[in-house]
Amino acid sequence: MGFQVLGGLVFLALIAHQIFKRYETYSIRAHLALLLGPPVLASALLPSSYTSIHAPLLCHLTYLGALSAFVILYRLAPWHPLARYPGPPGAKLSKWWMACVSLSGYEHLYIHKLHEKYGDVVRFGPNELSIRSASAANPIMATAAGVPKGPQYVGRMLSESDANLPLIGVQNVDEHLRRRRPWNRAFSATAVKGYEETIARRGRQLVDALERQKGVGEVVLGKWFNFFAYDFMCDMAFGGGSELLRDGDDANVWKVLDEGMVAGTFLGHVPWLGVYLSHIPAAVAPLHTLISHCKALTSKRIQNVSSRRDLFHYLNNEDLPEKGVVPLRQLTDDGCLAVVAGADTTSSTMTSLFYCLLTHPEAYERLQIEVDKFYPAGEDVADSKHLADMEYLNAVINETLRLYPPVPTGSQRQVPRESQGATVDSIFLPPGTSVTVQAFSVHRDPRNFFPHPDTFWPDRWLFASSSSSSSSPSLSAPETFVHNVDAFIPFALGPMNCVGKNLALQEIRMVVCAVMQRLEFSLREGWNPEEYERGFKAHLVASRPAVPVIVRTRA
Repeated sequence: MGFQVLGGLVFLALIAHQIFKRYETYSIRAHLALLLGPPVLASALLPSSYTSIHAPLLCHLTYLGALSAFVILYRLAPWHPLARYPGPPGAKLSKWWMACVSLSGYEHLYIHKLHEKYGDVVRFGPNELSIRSASAANPIMATAAGVPKGPQYVGRMLSESDANLPLIGVQNVDEHLRRRRPWNRAFSATAVKGYEETIARRGRQLVDALERQKGVGEVVLGKWFNFFAYDFMCDMAFGGGSELLRDGDDANVWKVLDEGMVAGTFLGHVPWLGVYLSHIPAAVAPLHTLISHCKALTSKRIQNVSSRRDLFHYLNNEDLPEKGVVPLRQLTDDGCLAVVAGADTTSSTMTSLFYCLLTHPEAYERLQIEVDKFYPAGEDVADSKHLADMEYLNAVINETLRLYPPVPTGSQRQVPRESQGATVDSIFLPPGTSVTVQAFSVHRDPRNFFPHPDTFWPDRWLFASSSSSSSSPSLSAPETFVHNVDAFIPFALGPMNCVGKNLALQEIRMVVCAVMQRLEFSLREGWNPEEYERGFKAHLVASRPAVPVIVRTRA
């Protein structure tokens, strides 16, 4: 009788593995039923010769051991649907492998090295591929029939339901398109034009704050960009509520955000753990603190109706004749998303941009000449009429985004389990396969950008557009020149891309001009630029390594 029960447990473990493999549910109840139900039931069926302690222990060890063996065998077996694709055995075996890699902040470099070793398609999870191919980016992300968002958003959002999530976490394609409509209106060209006054006001405040730092020694540039970006996005999302540029960050807002990014990256690799932690108050206390803060700002913004058309104006459908009622939780979640995502990415990009300029003096000088041409002393930098004509500025921004994309690891997608699979760039993706086109690797692939794929070289954008009025007369396009614009994906692609792209670019243009019109920076003597390369990490978004500068007012 005992051996029959144990044999039955092995069979049930096989059935449980098939259920997990097919549905990959994140339901805690389902997990408890599948993991504990069979051994608990079997314990009661064992003969009385087994002690009350030995029976449950034996049943659990047998069942969980068999289940683990089936999982390991299947994931490493030649009949696994992704067996043909190379990758580290540890990564094929468990997502815990990449979860641990992500803690270092160098996940993008790790995957980049895997591509250098294995080729364009790398298996870096039991059911996950990274594809280093520009031609794969469009069919995966850029079309309405593209691949939906993947399970990493379940872990990052601490929920598998689309009901109470900010826009970025909504996986259902139809629901995402519905929720995105007000965002699309909010970031149209006309709407972004209306935000320029707020950008200019915060930009002047940033320049004033930096100017007060002259003569006090080195200044950590990224800190001030953090303050600017957070204050500006609070203006956009809630009509105000933050004054870090004025008061400093005594509440450690950015420390909380950075720690949250580390946790979110880790949980993106083990989504089920995020669902579990959501039921532990102590684990989600920092998140609830942020949500409570945003909820208070949301309620205040609803009560104090603003005449200014900020982001909240559109999220609350105030621009529509019949706006309807938008749930408070949705407004709060989307407001939090706007602040966190908008502040982090633009701050990171502006820090990287000035790092690139300061380590390439010729580029700094050329951009300074262009800024002085269009915005000489006394010219109103709040007037954006010249920005489109500033070819070198836009080349510098694009080159910064190419080398240091704000989301280096890209955006995960997953082929629907109920589908027949998908073929992308001659690569068949079985149902349930997660896939990522990592911006960092694609941007530095010499087949996409050559020469100098790993070097800051803004002229590539001028040569590509045949618009070289801003480039040095002594420069000419190299004999072998590759510039694949389809491989430039810093904001992802398609209907689920970064909706705030237009605002972010305009924000960066205006701030760079405002800063360079009045101030000049120089690196602290003795600082090693390699420290920035070592410090450039990715926890959801790129980090902001310290760039110590000396600030001077321009004559």
